[in-house]
Order: sequence, then C-alpha cells, then structure tokens
Amino acid sequence: MVLTLFRNVRVIDGEGGEPFSGEVLVEGNRIRTVSRAESPIAAPGGARVVDGGGRTLMPGLVEAHAHISFCNTPDLESLGDIPPEEHTLLSMKFARVMLDQGFTSIFSAAAAKARLDIVIRNAINAGDIPGPRMRAASPEMTPTSGLGDVRRWHINRETFAIVCDGEETFRRTAREMVREGVDTLKINPSGDEFIPFARAHETVMNEREVAAVCEVARSRSKMVAAHARSAESVKMSLRQGVQVLYHCTLSDEEALDMLEAKKDEIFVAPTLGMAHVTGQGEGKAYGVDYDHPVANFFRLESIKGIANMKELKRRGVRVLPGGDYGFAWNPIGTNARDMEHFVKLLDYTPLEAITAATKFGGELMGFDVGLVKEGMLADLLLVDGDPSKDVSILQDKDRLAGIMKDGTFWKEPSGDAVAGAVAAE
Repeated sequence: MVLTLFRNVRVIDGEGGEPFSGEVLVEGNRIRTVSRAESPIAAPGGARVVDGGGRTLMPGLVEAHAHISFCNTPDLESLGDIPPEEHTLLSMKFARVMLDQGFTSIFSAAAAKARLDIVIRNAINAGDIPGPRMRAASPEMTPTSGLGDVRRWHINRETFAIVCDGEETFRRTAREMVREGVDTLKINPSGDEFIPFARAHETVMNEREVAAVCEVARSRSKMVAAHARSAESVKMSLRQGVQVLYHCTLSDEEALDMLEAKKDEIFVAPTLGMAHVTGQGEGKAYGVDYDHPVANFFRLESIKGIANMKELKRRGVRVLPGGDYGFAWNPIGTNARDMEHFVKLLDYTPLEAITAATKFGGELMGFDVGLVKEGMLADLLLVDGDPSKDVSILQDKDRLAGIMKDGTFWKEPSGDAVAGAVAAE
C-alpha cells in the first residue's frame, strides 16, 4: 500500500472553514488522516514525505458543466464536421488538459457525438489514458427547431444534438443512450439567444417529452441535466425530476420558489463563463463583438441571471461553477475562471467559490471527492499561494505544484517541495 504524508501545508478542506496549518496522510487512494500542526502525524515506515513548504493543500476541482468534446470550435455546425476518429483523439487531449488544470473530476454537460464521453470515460477508468474522473453524458436531446438543430431543407447537417420529436422518440433515444453507457441524459427544454428560431426565453420541449426522458432515467438510475434558461423550462424540469439545471438565468419568482423547495435534490450551474466573455466582446475575432445582438442579449440576461443566482445562494441552493467552456472564445483549459466570476459577479468569498467547486462538485459527481477529509478519495492539489485570498491563482497551472488523483501524483510536487521516504521498520 502506497503511503504519502503531506507536511508543512495550509489545508483548505472544502467545507468552507478557514485554512489551517496541518498534515495529511494518504494511504492507497484514500485520505487516512487529517491533523492540525499541533498534532503531527507519525510517518509510517515506507511513507513518502512531501514537505509542502507552506503551500496550500486542497481538494481537486470539479467542473460541473464540462464539454471536453466541444473542441473550442467557433460555432455549433463545426462540431458536426469533425470526423469521429479525430474527434475521439481531440476529446482525449482535452481530458488531459482538464487534469493539467487541476480538475480531477468533470460532470459532462453533453457529448458532441453519441459515444465520445463513454469511450473517454472508460479509457480513463481503465488507466489507458490520463484524465479526470468523469460522468459521461449523452448528446443534447432537442426537438426540431430547438437548440442544436442545425439542419436545413437542403442540408442534413449534424452537431452536438440528437433531434427528437414527441415523447416516444425522446424515450427511445434516452433508452439508446442508456444502452450505450451514459451516466447522464441531457435535454434542451429551452432555447438560446444565438439561435434565431429558439430564443432563450422560449420553451421548446413539452411536458410529456421531458417526462419521458426522466422516466427512463429513474428506471435506470441515471441523472438528467437540462439546458433551462426560460422560467417555464426550469419549472417543467423540476416538476419532472431533473436533478441538474443549467443556466436558470431567466427564472421568475415561482421558479425560484420551486428551486428552493428542491434544494437538497438539485444542482444549479449558471454557466457564467460563456455569457460573461460573450457579453464583454471577447468573441470579436469570430464575428461576435461587443455590439453584436447576441453580446447585447447576454449582458442583459446576465443582469437578471446574476440577481437570480445571488438569490438562490441566499436560499441555500447549491450553485456550482461550470461555464460552458469548449468554444473558441471560451476555451477548454480556462475553466477555473468561473470561480473568479463567482467572486466578482456573485459576491462569493474565495472560500465559498472553492466550496462550490469542490464539496458541492463532489456531491454532484456522487463520488467520495471534494473534501480533504478522512476516508475521502485522495484527489488533491498542492497550490503555490493561498486561493482562499485570491481564487484567480487557480487559473495558473504553473501555480499547481502538485496534482494527485486517486492517491497517485499526476503532477509531481515541484519547486522547493522536499520529498523523501521514511525508512521501513
């Protein structure tokens, strides 16, 4: 059994409390002991000792809205243009990018092709390729003229969506995705502002269609995640038992009340990243400048969305970072920006933002991750600096002195960290 003892570290445990000086012993792939500095841990024989040099030891990050197969394309149609072989290799590459950035777990918000998430997750679990722990999702199930329907009368194109119409088609597609091995079924009950025939305030699925997917999920112990910007899409999703709600930006008072009533059963990820950078004109190189109608809308939507997220936080709803990273001007690898958005836009403290990305993320994943706590899986970051004071540190992968997943270092401790082995008895 491999033993690793972290000494001389400042521990952020993910529970929300202030960091403390302490020591952490990892045995195999689990945290065996967490101790404060005044009660040092006796190093077991054969243990590897890592002197953190006062660095911060914290849980690995969890991305609540991952799209590793979206490949930083400038538009939706481009995803359909990538051949499946190249798409698999690109998804494998971006899984590694996420691990390099300190994300030791990712909850997929949709795959760009039906089996991409599944094969990448399975390869990671088998140890064939590096990557975070992963919950694999289906492509986004959407109705004709919904978000992701890029077909035209004269061109039958594909993108990240499977077009379904009527409850039986949604039910059959959900069952097919279960057969292939997904963990999460993704649906698009609302539109989005860059889709001219399905705007963000419009609800494009009906109650029976949402109910059909949720019925399959319940019977097969799967989760359902919903792209739900409009107030009615939020309410419809909650009525049918959707557990993961993305956006919720245009929620009305009734929707907020319903979200609060189910706060112990659901997770909300507003995906601030994409909306913020688009609204600030960072898509200029791709034709979406500051004055573009979509940028204008995202700025307006963000005003209501930010107010709603602050209210959901006040009501005790679990709101998680995860910002739709995977598009050209919001690329994979910049995902940690969302924690800074939580601080600057939602008035979270850095520690509250870290808790949202670790403890709440672990609860979303359904794994023993997200906390530096005895018995938890040893997914840990050794950080050069104090993220509890400045969460933007986590955006700099060079500040991640060590990345441990499942008790094994993916990135070995660097800099002046002293590592050695205690002689076996």
